[in-house]
Amino acid sequence: MNGSMAYVVTTLGCLIGVAGVVVAVIALRRSRAPKSTPKPASSVDPFRDRDSDALRGDPRALKPGDIVEIRAVTYTVRGSVQLVEGGWSWSEHLLDDAGGVKRWLSVEADPDLEMVFWTSEPGATVTPGAPTLEMAGRRYNWDESGQARYTATEGTGLDPRGTMRYYDYQAPGGARLSFEAYGESGWEVNLGEELRRAEVMIYPQGGPETVR
Repeated sequence: MNGSMAYVVTTLGCLIGVAGVVVAVIALRRSRAPKSTPKPASSVDPFRDRDSDALRGDPRALKPGDIVEIRAVTYTVRGSVQLVEGGWSWSEHLLDDAGGVKRWLSVEADPDLEMVFWTSEPGATVTPGAPTLEMAGRRYNWDESGQARYTATEGTGLDPRGTMRYYDYQAPGGARLSFEAYGESGWEVNLGEELRRAEVMIYPQGGPETVR
C-alpha cells in the first residue's frame, strides 16, 4: 500500500469513527429526553374536547336567553337560579316553549353531570316528610332533604336572594318527585325525569347573565 492510499484509508477510518460517536451521542440524548406525561383522563373536561359531547354545548354554562333543545322541542331559558348548600351547588333554569309551556331544568355536576327535566304539579295534595310517598301511580322513596341559599335572575318570579327548603324522592327506574319552598312560600310539587346527554342540545346566545 503506498502512502496516498494509506492516508485515504486512515482518513476514512477517522470519519467513520467520528460518525459513530455522533450517532451514539444522539441516541444517548434521545434516551435521556423527558417523555411527556399524558394527562389523566379524570382531569380532562369533556366539554372542552372536540367531540360530539362538546358540540352539544355545556349545560353548566346555561344562562337566560340561551336556547335549549330537549327531545326535539325548543325552549328558551327565561331565568336561572343558582343554589348552594355547604360545598354542594347546582342550578335550576326556567324554560318555556313556543306555546308558553313552562318547565324547569336542573343541572348538577358533583362530580358527574346530572340533568333532570321537571313538570310542575300545582294540583297535587301530597306533602313531604314521609319515608315513602305515592303519586300518579308510583311509589317514591325519600332520597335527600335540606335547605340551600339561592341567587335568582329576573324572569324566575323569585326574590333576588333567599333560602330554599327541599325534599327529593325517587322511584324505581329513576323517576323523581321534588318539593321546594322558596322563602316563606308553601311547597311546590314537581315530577321529574333524568335526561341523557344526547337528549339535550344547547345554543348559547351570548351576553353576560344579569342578576337582579
